Amino acid sequence: MSSSLKDVALRAGVSARTVSNVVNGSAPVAEQTRLRVQEAIDELGYRPNLAARSLRAGRTGIIGLAIPELHSPYFSELAGLLVDEARRRSWTVIIDQTLGDAEAERRLLTGDGGRVMDGLVISPWALRAQDLTATARALPVVLLGERSPEGLADRVAVDNVAAADEATTHLLERGRRRIAAIGLQPHLENGTADQRTAGYRRALRRAGIEPRPGWERPVTSLHRADGARAMADLLDAGGGDGRGEDGDGSGGGEGGSGGGGGPVPDAVFAFSDELALGALHTARARGVRVPEDLAIVGFDDIEDGRFSFPGLTTVSPDKHQIAARALQCLADRIYSPRNELPAHDLTVPHRLIVRGSTNPGA
Repeated sequence: MSSSLKDVALRAGVSARTVSNVVNGSAPVAEQTRLRVQEAIDELGYRPNLAARSLRAGRTGIIGLAIPELHSPYFSELAGLLVDEARRRSWTVIIDQTLGDAEAERRLLTGDGGRVMDGLVISPWALRAQDLTATARALPVVLLGERSPEGLADRVAVDNVAAADEATTHLLERGRRRIAAIGLQPHLENGTADQRTAGYRRALRRAGIEPRPGWERPVTSLHRADGARAMADLLDAGGGDGRGEDGDGSGGGEGGSGGGGGPVPDAVFAFSDELALGALHTARARGVRVPEDLAIVGFDDIEDGRFSFPGLTTVSPDKHQIAARALQCLADRIYSPRNELPAHDLTVPHRLIVRGSTNPGA
């Protein structure tokens, strides 16, 4: 016989209201209590009656998740974490891929096709801030990595400026002075690449180094092939293999050349791990030693970077917190009368993970 909410409450030693709050995410519950209730739910195999609950509350128990690319390792990992968090609330997640298309993002935000979802978590790439404001509606929305200037939606993101500054500073502390950036995206409106560029430039200027425009490489996407092409362009502009004139990677100090041309970078900060892995592939194909001749830092901490050779130094956003805080914001909005809560702008932690692409001993 299936267990009831009261059975869970009895097993956990709490009230039925507390169990309801844990299941629905409708009110804050102390972490110890939440874990005790979740343990009782798991032991008893309790499953809420979603149909009855939806009829009573006028909700479907379904939320939407819109991400730019399903095949992106970063977004697929984040999607998995969001689905796990949703399952704890007995929510079903419908996942859509926008490919950074403005019309696809607008359609999801405006809810064309009727009200199916109770709320939406979306990572918008194409819509500008004013577009997000114009398309806001009663549907509870949480933005990943984007800001709503009118305070119409919650936002959960990492501090991209600080993270990029930290990554570039790490390279400077390793003695690198010719640091390139791969990943500028002037065609997108989400601002992430702009913020990472700002952090990269800030760290250089603090060290007394003026950024070189030719070493700030734009890309059309954040994939390995784009990173490989950008790295090839940087090496070709310098004359070839990326080693200094004496072949030891020193590059003759600040003006080190690529063996007959202009100077080449001795380090690269890539705005995604996929870009960094593409750059690493090109460097090794050209005979450039990593990290001896070229140090590389990525961003995202995807699994591939942990198993590359050398291992990839990377900025690691706390993806678990992104998922947990995004769904808590969404729950607060779903269960708030008329969705009238003030918007929250939440910043999650990040950390720099040092591996062999910048540290020969790692």
